[in-house]
Amino acid sequence: MRVQICAVGRARTGPERALTEDYLARFARTGRPLSLGPAQLIEVEDKKGGGIAGEAVLLGRAVPDGALICVLDERGRRFSSPEFAAQLTYWRDQGRGDLAFVIGGADGLDPALRASADAALSFGAMVWPHMLVRAMLAEQLYRAASILTNGPYHRA
Repeated sequence: MRVQICAVGRARTGPERALTEDYLARFARTGRPLSLGPAQLIEVEDKKGGGIAGEAVLLGRAVPDGALICVLDERGRRFSSPEFAAQLTYWRDQGRGDLAFVIGGADGLDPALRASADAALSFGAMVWPHMLVRAMLAEQLYRAASILTNGPYHRA
C-alpha cells in the first residue's frame, strides 16, 4: 500500500523538513517487506487565496483516486503506537492500493473535506504546527513499521 502525505504549504529547509525526510526514508526501508510504502510527501499551496475551501480543492486533487483518506485533526481518534501499527495493517489488508494522510494549513481543514474522510487521526487535544505534524506522522509511520517487524526502535 502506497502512502501519501498530502499537506498544505511548502516546507523550507530546516529541522522539520530534515526530520520528515529522514523518517520517510526509514519507513520506505522498513515498510517495504510489509507491503507498506513508500511514502511520498505531496505539498500544495493555494496561491489564489481561496482559504480552507481552496486548500480542500487542492488537497482533493493530490489524493490518488480510490485512496483511503485519513485526515489529521485534533478531534480525530487517538492511537497508541501499537494501535496505529495495527490500524495500518488493517487498512493495508482491506486491499486499497493507496492511503492518503491529509494535513491542513494554519487554519485547519475544510469541514466538508473532514466529513468526507474515511478516518481522522489526532496527535492529542493540542494543536500542533502543521509543519511539525508532518515530521510526527513520518516518525509514527516508521515506528509502526518497526513494531510490525519486531524491530528494536519501539520500546514498549
